[in-house]
Amino acid sequence: MSRKNELRRARWQALRDAGAARFPGARGRIPNFTGAEAAAALLAEERIWQRARVLKCNPDLPQRPVRHRALKEGKRVYLAAPRLAEKKPFVLLDPSKLDPKDLWQASSIVGAFELGRAVTLRQLEPIDLIVTGSVAVAADGARLGKGGGYSDLEYALLRAARKVGPRTPIATTVHPTQVLRQGRIPMGRHDVSLDLFATPKKVVTCKRSFRRPAGILWQELDDEKRAAIPVLARGRI
Repeated sequence: MSRKNELRRARWQALRDAGAARFPGARGRIPNFTGAEAAAALLAEERIWQRARVLKCNPDLPQRPVRHRALKEGKRVYLAAPRLAEKKPFVLLDPSKLDPKDLWQASSIVGAFELGRAVTLRQLEPIDLIVTGSVAVAADGARLGKGGGYSDLEYALLRAARKVGPRTPIATTVHPTQVLRQGRIPMGRHDVSLDLFATPKKVVTCKRSFRRPAGILWQELDDEKRAAIPVLARGRI
């Protein structure tokens, strides 16, 4: 964990040093970055994007252009409730149910939960593509989040509920300062790897170097976290 925290601090500082950190700042979060729109546009040129009709996306600001583009293209987008703390832990944004003038608002964190529809895990459709937020990435598929572990847990929930499979593609968008050499990011059993990442200048297809968790690793969840997440409180999915 200390190694991961060192890498996070270094990437947050690298973004600031490059003058590429956007509001609301980099430290302690999935950092918003200059060029997020261009990275989203490159991601949208990829076959895995064009074939996807249903996405699960993180709610963070740097991926707002991804969510907005998905809604404009008629794709349905699921977001997880903060810390999965609701009995209906996901929100569905269905552009066919939204006024076109509201799509930009719906792509924001606040707008998504105002305009979207809360759904249970069972109500989710099968997911064609996962877009996640990242603090650091590497071409071997390794990914580093902000440290809460919720992105990995969301994936584990979806696997356990058979909403995604082992070959469901996972992508992210990042600034070049967030890209590290292969082998630098430690990956544990619960960590979920990437299939590709897009920067404002290019798309990198990752190696399948790491096995993804096939479900929830119950032994790695403490009692406090289980109790705080309604869908986990029963001890089974």
